[in-house]
Amino acid sequence: MSTTALKSDSRLRLFFRSTDPIMKPFFDPRSSFLVPVSLLALACTLVVQANAANEEPTTKNQEQGTEPFRPEAGKFPPLEKAHAYRGELIFVDHANRRGSIRVQGSGMFFRNDPHPFAMLPYGIVSYHGAPADLRDVPLGTVMHIRAFLPPDPKISAVPVLPVNSGKQDANHNRGAGIFPAQNHVLLLEDEPSHCQREGLVWKLKEVEIKNEAGMIIATREPKTGGDSKGTEEKITFDGATRVWRGRECLGIEDLITEGAWPAEGKKALNGQSVLLGTTWKPTPDGIFTRFHISDIWLDEAAMQRAANHQTEVHKAFIRSRWMPAWVDAVEYGKFGRATVTATLFGGMDPSLYDDFTKGSPALMNAAANTLKHTHGGYGPAHMASKGPIVEVIKLPGTAPLGSSGIQIRFETDLIIEGIRPTRIVRVRPAIWPQAQVPREEYLNDGANTEERFPTPAIFPKY
Repeated sequence: MSTTALKSDSRLRLFFRSTDPIMKPFFDPRSSFLVPVSLLALACTLVVQANAANEEPTTKNQEQGTEPFRPEAGKFPPLEKAHAYRGELIFVDHANRRGSIRVQGSGMFFRNDPHPFAMLPYGIVSYHGAPADLRDVPLGTVMHIRAFLPPDPKISAVPVLPVNSGKQDANHNRGAGIFPAQNHVLLLEDEPSHCQREGLVWKLKEVEIKNEAGMIIATREPKTGGDSKGTEEKITFDGATRVWRGRECLGIEDLITEGAWPAEGKKALNGQSVLLGTTWKPTPDGIFTRFHISDIWLDEAAMQRAANHQTEVHKAFIRSRWMPAWVDAVEYGKFGRATVTATLFGGMDPSLYDDFTKGSPALMNAAANTLKHTHGGYGPAHMASKGPIVEVIKLPGTAPLGSSGIQIRFETDLIIEGIRPTRIVRVRPAIWPQAQVPREEYLNDGANTEERFPTPAIFPKY
C-alpha cells in the first residue's frame, strides 16, 4: 500500500499471517479487516507498556546466536546451558511427567496457546522450596522453567518442535518466545522455590486496597542487598490470598484488622521483605500480562513450615514409587549374575538417600524415561532384580543438577533385560514399603512407547 493511499484513508488495513511453520492456521489477506489508525496506535502502546512492566530479565540467559543444547544419554546437562522461561501451569499428566505451560512472551498472555513440556527423567520439580511431583502443584501456578531440546526426539512424550520455533513470531498479538523448542525440563520451580534458589526476595513498596482486594507494587531483589534493583511489578491480590506468618494462616482481613494494611486506599509498605506465590487470573481493563498473588510468606518460619510439609508429601511418594536412577555400568557374571553401578537422581530429601546403605537388600526395576515402572503387570517387584547393595559411593565435587552425587553398586543373581548402561531404573531399599502402583504408572512392555496413556497426540500443534 502506497503512502498516498494511506493518507487518503483514515483506516489501516491489517493483515495477519503466521510465519511460524508449526502454526498451521492463519488469517488469509482476503479476509482482512479494517481498524482505525487511532485504535491501532493505542493497542500498540498498551502492548509496549505491558511488556516493559512485566518483562523478566532472568529469562534472558542465552546470548543470541547460541545453539540450543541437546542432552546426551548418561550425562547430566549443565544448568547454564538451559533455556529459561516462565509461565502458567495449565495442564498436568502426572503419570507421564508432562504437561502444558502458557509461556510468558512479548504479547498478550491470555492469547498464548498451551505449550507442551516433558520432565527429563532426572528433572526436578520444586514447590514451596521443597521436592515435589507434578501432581503436587496446583494448576494456575506460575512456574520458572529451565529446559533443553529433547534428548531423543524419537521417544519424546510431547511434540518435537523446530529448533527455531522459539524465535518465531506467533502473531495475533502474541509475539515471539511462547513456543520454545526446549520443552524437556531439567528444573520446574514455583516462585518461592525460584527465589530461594537464586537468593532473592520480594520487596513490597505499596498496597492499594478496596473490599479486601487490590494491587501491590513490588520488586524482586537480592536478599543480601547490593546495587541490583528489580523492575517494579504490579501484582493483584484478593480475599482468597493466604498470608502465612510463623504457624499462622491469615487472610487479608486479618492484616486490615491489625492495621498492617488499610481497609481502603493506599499505604506505603517501605520495602517489606516477603516471599510470594504467584498465579494468573484473567485481567480486566485491557491489561495483557499481570500476575496474581496466591500466598504471602511474611517470615522464614512460615516458609520453612510449608517446605517441611511438602517434603513429607514427597518422601512418602518416593518410598511408594522407588528412587529413580540411571545405570552407569553393568559387570556381567555367569548364569544371570551381574553387578550394577547406578547413579541416584537428585532433588530428594537427604533422609531418602540415607536409606541406601552398604550390605542392605534392595530391588531394582527397569523404568521408562517417564519414570514409569516396566516389565511387570503384578506390581514393580514382580520382575525386579533382587540383591544386596555392595557399595555406596559419594562422587567427588559438586553434583550437577539432576544428580544426587551418590552411586550404588548393586549385586543380583538374576538381572533383567531393562537394566543396561544409560537406561533408567528405579531402586527400592528393602526397608521401604512394598506397594502396588496404579495402572497408569507402569508399562507392561518397556520398549513400547505407544503404550503410554494417553499418547503424545493429546497435544495439538497450534
